[in-house]
Amino acid sequence: MKKTRVLVADDHELVREGIVKLIGLFDSYKVVGEAADGLEAVARVREYFPDLVLMDLNMPRMNGIDAIRKIKEISPEILVIILTIHDDEEYVYKVTSAGAEGFIQKDITSKELKDALDSVLKGDTVFPSSVIHESRDGEDESVDYRKLLSKREHEVLALLARGMSNRQISEELFISEKTVKNHVSNILRKLDVNDRTQAVITALKHGLVRLK
Repeated sequence: MKKTRVLVADDHELVREGIVKLIGLFDSYKVVGEAADGLEAVARVREYFPDLVLMDLNMPRMNGIDAIRKIKEISPEILVIILTIHDDEEYVYKVTSAGAEGFIQKDITSKELKDALDSVLKGDTVFPSSVIHESRDGEDESVDYRKLLSKREHEVLALLARGMSNRQISEELFISEKTVKNHVSNILRKLDVNDRTQAVITALKHGLVRLK
């Protein structure tokens, strides 16, 4: 059986060693390299071309956000999961906008880690359970989110998920910034959220947009 090749990046040696040993227990995964900071992670990606990178968010020399972007420049096909202590929506937005497929916390169980790896390989996006539960509070499960937005609003939402500003979206779609602002306002209203971050989290959770 061909194993999924994993690179582990974390500046804390004991944490990194623990993750490596844990992944070694998973039959379908193999750790092919390690890195102690973001810059080294990018270098190791160029060296090993892993299938998946499991990486800390806060690292010296190059942080996780910048490292994600560099890795995706090397190969968009390389999957990236951020493993961190943070669990608020703002971090999730930054990570997913940079191009990562997953965002999980360091206090998860070995089974939850395995499930997260499997989910990302299947094409899903993974979030901390605390963020998902918080987002679902008060949510009407009977709502078909795919039918809430117009085709243009879906396009704008997809670009929001890529971290684009109103100006960048207007240039991408050849529409005015005022029109973009109106679409964003409609998106927030229809999804019943307060800001762009919550809109992107809701969109990703319900499969309204893809990160690739």
